[in-house]
Amino acid sequence: MSSDTETDALPPPEKIDRVVIRFAGDSGDGMQLAGTQFTASSAMFGNDLATLPNYPSEIRAPAGTIAGVSSFQVHIADWDILTPGDHPDCLIAMNPAALKANLADCKPGALIIVNRDAFNERNLHKAGYEENPLKDGSLSNFHVLTAPMEELTKQALVGTGVKGRAVLRSKNFFALGLMSWMYTRPLGEIQKWIVTKFGDDSPIAAANKAALLAGYNYGITTEEFHHTFEVKAASLPSGEYTNITGNVAMAWGLIAGAQAANLPLFLGSYPITPATSILEELAKQKHFGVKTFQAEDEIAGVGTAVGAAFAGNLAATTTSGPGLALKSEMISLAFIMELPLIVIDVQRAGPSTGMPTRVEQSDLLFAMYGRHGEAPLPILAVGSPSDAFSVAIEAAHIATKYMTPVIVLSDGYVANSSEPWLIPDVETLPKFPVTQATKPNDGDAFLPYIRDPETLARPWAVPGTPGLEHRLGGLEKMDRTGMVAYDGPNHQIMTELRAAKVDGIAKDIPPITVHGDKDSKILVLGWGSTFSAIRAGVLNARRSGRSVAHAQIRHLNPFPPDLGEVLEDREVILIPELNGGQLAMMIRAKYLIETRSLVKIQGDPFKSGEIEEALNEICREINS
Repeated sequence: MSSDTETDALPPPEKIDRVVIRFAGDSGDGMQLAGTQFTASSAMFGNDLATLPNYPSEIRAPAGTIAGVSSFQVHIADWDILTPGDHPDCLIAMNPAALKANLADCKPGALIIVNRDAFNERNLHKAGYEENPLKDGSLSNFHVLTAPMEELTKQALVGTGVKGRAVLRSKNFFALGLMSWMYTRPLGEIQKWIVTKFGDDSPIAAANKAALLAGYNYGITTEEFHHTFEVKAASLPSGEYTNITGNVAMAWGLIAGAQAANLPLFLGSYPITPATSILEELAKQKHFGVKTFQAEDEIAGVGTAVGAAFAGNLAATTTSGPGLALKSEMISLAFIMELPLIVIDVQRAGPSTGMPTRVEQSDLLFAMYGRHGEAPLPILAVGSPSDAFSVAIEAAHIATKYMTPVIVLSDGYVANSSEPWLIPDVETLPKFPVTQATKPNDGDAFLPYIRDPETLARPWAVPGTPGLEHRLGGLEKMDRTGMVAYDGPNHQIMTELRAAKVDGIAKDIPPITVHGDKDSKILVLGWGSTFSAIRAGVLNARRSGRSVAHAQIRHLNPFPPDLGEVLEDREVILIPELNGGQLAMMIRAKYLIETRSLVKIQGDPFKSGEIEEALNEICREINS
């Protein structure tokens, strides 16, 4: 690295309070890795942050094409932020396709850093450019800086032991080093990660460290990169933080829920994008007594989970939309047997295979009604990566207290995004130890469908407990005895009891918190991952003098008992959803009130600006 004398002679960094940076390149260019390490470095520095990874759906899209572009966006700030940012302030484009795929998102005047070695005739043609955008003036509205990243990476890796085409695999670390220089990120944690990942004596570790330092030093020594920026550490509540994704938080929440219930945790699942990393994370946690089973298909995965629930475990299964459809019969079986089961649906854009790496909230109605027969289930929604932890614990509590399957709706945005998470004191976490049946409950007999008078839950008897032999299965049960029953009146009794049990969960749901101007005539009602964009959009609208309120609901079935009161006397109820208006349909059906939908079905999360503009339009209509 350059000497202290050279460094001191450089101009000081410009102080900024926030910046949105997007790394973009081919799916093989390591943009997710570069973005993740830049994020980790920023987290260690103390910034608040939010991220938005974007993966191509094609596993092997042709290199250099728009379809193969992968990107990673991170928003860092010295204050408490909510979203990964609407538009990048800085775009790192590793090839023409990355530039073309992401340029429209950049605000005028944005900084664009380009790997100019990739802008050859062949790559320009693949990306659909007729002229080189670096030379034809089409980027005149932006501040463009170029670097020969491939050539400099080759030079930096001489002597590392890495040769041939493998040399260029380290160019993402060159870009990471350059961005670390420009935004005054320390390199120490990145270098430690390289050694931990690849080994201290590995040629790959040597190559990546060399490329990282080459990018950093290029920023120091090249005059056009001398304008640097600094985002100071954020003022956040004191405590120990870690950077966490929604899927990791979900996995940890399941562990915490099992500990709270004093039960062993079992996950039976089949890998499916974007839910797979929950299975991967839990597979690492055997020291907590976690058992994971990777099944051959979705049906087998949920089948093992139902069996584990019967055997007395806190059982869970993970999936996405197509898998939820395949699991529906087994979920119905768990419902009629009244066993606790946590079903986590990390939603993606459908129908069918759809866009497997893109986000959507289109499984709500399927979660509500996607079972044969009258089979209502409690449904919870995850609002942010860190929220997944507490939602998983709550799902465990509901499932075991009420002896019912619970569906948790997350999505690809929450699953893969990350944010700082204040690690809670373990002693403050909920505790709800489960008492399973150990003796007969009717003289010398055991009646498996005698119900708790408060919750209507039936007793949970683990197979093999002496004297508690009972019959379970998919056929209708006789009230109290659990024997197979075919008569209509009993079927109605049991159907209504199961529904009343789920409806009764409402008494455990806390009052809704309304943010903003609580008595405003305009209410924005959201669920799931729309939380951050809605909250930011409402804050921006209120700063502009608009009177707006916001409520985000976690419980989608049953609804919070005070939701009707929150909705009444509003002039406009705006419901933003990443679907065709599914919650809006449920609200209108339940409360017989009009709502206004803000629909987005593009595979991308809402931007705060889209929420703010919708509110501005509503205010103009009201005031006209």
